[in-house]
Amino acid sequence: MTVTLMQLPGIARVPVDRMDRPYPRRWAALGVLCLSLLIVVMANTALIVAAPDMTRDLMLTSADLQWIIDGYTVPYAALMLLFGVIGDKYSRRGALLTGLLVFGAGAVFGSLADSTTTVVAARIVMGVGAAIIMPATLSLLVATFPAAERARAVAAWAATSGLAIALGPLLAGWLLDSRSWHSTFLINVPIAAAAAIGALALVPPSKAHGLGRIDWLGGLLSVVTIGTGVFAIIDGFHFGWGGRALVAGAVSVVGLALFVRWELRHPQPLLNVRRLGDRAVGGASLAVLLVFLAAFGAMFFLAQHLQFVLGFGALETGVRLLPLAAAVTVGAGVSARLASRVGLRVIVASGMLVAAAGVLALVRVDAASGYLDVLPTLVLLGLGVGLAVSPATDAIMSSFPESDLGAAGGLNDTAIELGGSLGIAILGSVLAATYKDGIAGFLAALPVPTLSGPQADLLAQGLQASGESVGGAAIVAQELATNPLGKSWSQPLMDAATSAFADAVVRAGLVGGLALAVGAVVVAVVMPPYRGR
Repeated sequence: MTVTLMQLPGIARVPVDRMDRPYPRRWAALGVLCLSLLIVVMANTALIVAAPDMTRDLMLTSADLQWIIDGYTVPYAALMLLFGVIGDKYSRRGALLTGLLVFGAGAVFGSLADSTTTVVAARIVMGVGAAIIMPATLSLLVATFPAAERARAVAAWAATSGLAIALGPLLAGWLLDSRSWHSTFLINVPIAAAAAIGALALVPPSKAHGLGRIDWLGGLLSVVTIGTGVFAIIDGFHFGWGGRALVAGAVSVVGLALFVRWELRHPQPLLNVRRLGDRAVGGASLAVLLVFLAAFGAMFFLAQHLQFVLGFGALETGVRLLPLAAAVTVGAGVSARLASRVGLRVIVASGMLVAAAGVLALVRVDAASGYLDVLPTLVLLGLGVGLAVSPATDAIMSSFPESDLGAAGGLNDTAIELGGSLGIAILGSVLAATYKDGIAGFLAALPVPTLSGPQADLLAQGLQASGESVGGAAIVAQELATNPLGKSWSQPLMDAATSAFADAVVRAGLVGGLALAVGAVVVAVVMPPYRGR
């Protein structure tokens, strides 16, 4: 006798739309959805502290490391909208389970990788899994919770992102104290397995009814548009606006024009682009994008500052990022209570300004700054993210009908990932350019001996690595410290790199903070004085 999955004992079987009252285990189901979200965010934040060990082991160039990071980002951003709609059509819980399976398989693959190519391939698989998971978590949340409780549920969902930002480096740091960087991939496997079991037992089935045929051409255009756009942003800002980046950018622009035209004419579009003209949806999407631009960009260089400038180990770095997670949780809780009282426009714009103040506080950083000098940035940035993102996400999700929850979730999550990509690309580019200018004089003045053969190659590689990043300079300084001929230059190199990096943090903080502050004014003008339900 054949037993189907739905016939197994302990499986949540009754679809949400067939319940005559709110699902009694909805808060437990929310825990499963947050657990699923956790691994998606941790996949990037854990890599922050694993990168130095990975760089040494695989002898990565800066380009290699960038594409290990963005091998995850590009498919993740490109596929979310399409996968959100597919989940609506067939099964939101099924999409979540599929995403967890793909993500877990990619993580196992990554733990076995022994080359740059295989690590990038593993990250691509994980990015595909994340693109299936993310919109499913939001659409299941909105489908499961009654409107009166939805703001609190979304606040918990948003707070999980803040927790993951700190938990990823913390868990990765704990593992790296005694194991190789391969183990950081395996963090996600038991969590994904627990989330899959919990989804079957606690998350009720859900799908849209009367959705009709999927707009596959619109889906293809969305994948091409977002994928090439994110690729162009990453490649252009990090490696220069050469032919590859410009072609990708042009394809994205043409793809966007075709996508909008097709969606406006299609009787059942993948995404109702007219909704972006709604002030609540358009303003909220812009707010989410800008907040994560500043947050991901700031995290990119703060983690480097803690590790390479202040000298904290991987575990110590994770511990010192915990105030950010706590602040996001507090901000999300406050926003859930205040949004209905002061209005969407006030709470979102205020959160953006608080986050902007946190990023702008980095202007105080110099070569002598310690952890207490960056702590205000962590706290204010976390509070701002919690205050702004929860009500903005709730506004996006509540503006779409039940049949389009996957598309709404895909839109929100695409704004998150596009903002994060822009933040790391733009602010990272400002950081790198300022650092290179700052250390160039010191490197040019070094009394470099005349060498030949392998020694000349090693020297050239060391100078190049020192000039590209503070992480590269830290590694070279460590090597010099063990070499009797180069020992005297170890500390001067690190001092020069620290000073150049501090100046770069100030410049990048100014750009990110001002962009977010100006964005807050724009969002305040665009958004309606929405006062909740």
